[in-house]
Amino acid sequence: MNADDARARLASAIVRIGAGDKSALDYVYRATSAKLFGICLRILGDRKEAEDTLQDVYLTLWRRADRFDPARASPITWVAVLARNRAIDRLRRLRTRGPTEPIESAAEVADGSPLAEQVMIDAEGTARIHQCLDTLDDSQKSSIREAFFGGFTYADLADRLGVPLGTMKSRIRRGLAQLKVCLEASE
Repeated sequence: MNADDARARLASAIVRIGAGDKSALDYVYRATSAKLFGICLRILGDRKEAEDTLQDVYLTLWRRADRFDPARASPITWVAVLARNRAIDRLRRLRTRGPTEPIESAAEVADGSPLAEQVMIDAEGTARIHQCLDTLDDSQKSSIREAFFGGFTYADLADRLGVPLGTMKSRIRRGLAQLKVCLEASE
């Protein structure tokens, strides 16, 4: 099976999940679990946390598959963003764990901001972002993808590529500025 056929089968399965097809969820799990687990493990650095996060990813997929639009995003990108955002959310929770408050206190804390994955899922510009990413030079493109989709920090990337941290920050900042110009031009 070629890449286009695999992509079409995965997109079709996600659409079927949105319609309540449990066998489609099984197919998507078998087709994506290794990649998504890798994303979770890379971000969290803990196997148990990554496994728990992966379960959350598939629960989220089950509940939100009806929001997937194959015309806007590739299916693997869509589920990878779900995994990345779930892992980052879990990492933030793990880092901020401290003394807990009674559950009754939760009503006093309001958070009107949307969930990170909701922002990414609903963003109409997913395809445009990838088109604009392809206009960048290879070093900017790979650095931005690793930082934002791979969960690496600028320092991690600088160490991996053997460049100074300032160089990495400048490379990504220039790439993001070019992305902004490209995205604004395509609106």
